[in-house]
Amino acid sequence: MVLEALFNPFIVKKRPWEMFFAGFLYSVVGLFLSYFVFKEIAGILMVFLIVMASIPMLYTTVKNEEELNMKYDREWFLLREHTKVLIFLIFLFLGITFALVAAYIFLPQSVTSTVFNLQEQAIQNVNSYVQSNITGGVTRLTLFTRIFINNLKVLFFCVIFSLLYGTGAMFILTWNASVIAAAMGNLIKLELAKAASLAGWSGATAYFGAATFSFFRYMTHGFFEIAAYFIAGLAGGIISIALIKHNLQNERVFIDALDLILISLGILLLGSVVEVYVTPMLFL
Repeated sequence: MVLEALFNPFIVKKRPWEMFFAGFLYSVVGLFLSYFVFKEIAGILMVFLIVMASIPMLYTTVKNEEELNMKYDREWFLLREHTKVLIFLIFLFLGITFALVAAYIFLPQSVTSTVFNLQEQAIQNVNSYVQSNITGGVTRLTLFTRIFINNLKVLFFCVIFSLLYGTGAMFILTWNASVIAAAMGNLIKLELAKAASLAGWSGATAYFGAATFSFFRYMTHGFFEIAAYFIAGLAGGIISIALIKHNLQNERVFIDALDLILISLGILLLGSVVEVYVTPMLFL
């Protein structure tokens, strides 16, 4: 109960940047505990420990958002309040990602190969899929359709996980954060290896450039996708809390959840467009 007690869910909506440090702290603790206690399953256990630390605060937050539906019937007001939650959730995601990127870069290779083994396998599978599409002469439109459908599946499971477990989408998003962190960390290492001969100010510039390039390479489109998943997860969580509290007879719950899901679909569509047509043009 110590980690979750460090951050007040009723205050972080006003100071969402605090969630960056919460995500960073949860990730560092989860990584080292998973490595030293259950090294064989460190990659997946790390994700569970991060989620476990986040659940009490997230549950309280989603519960508060559901209660707003009982008090107010102005949808624009509700969406504005949900936006505050989305902002602090994105800060939480960024904190987790940055902590794991730093761990991937600075920890010994023997540690990172153990902790991020499953994540690296997932990256290899994604790269193989993308490469097969490229070599197979797939058109941009076909690639866009495949990526959007795949992202749509993730969004669907975010809703289902949140509906069944309240804050279940956090597991999917934390897993995605760990995969993105491994990919970013690997890209930074590759870029730094190219600039290994540089020293002093040139070396610092190369390091900063590698980190910046890696971040925008994955987050240019990833930001939209993660936002969509969080919004969909929030919709599922609101319905879940309403079921528990027997508030489903209030149509405001369904209207609010439906609006959130439709917004998440729009953002996901935009993210898929950016991933297929913008990111390759800027970074490949």
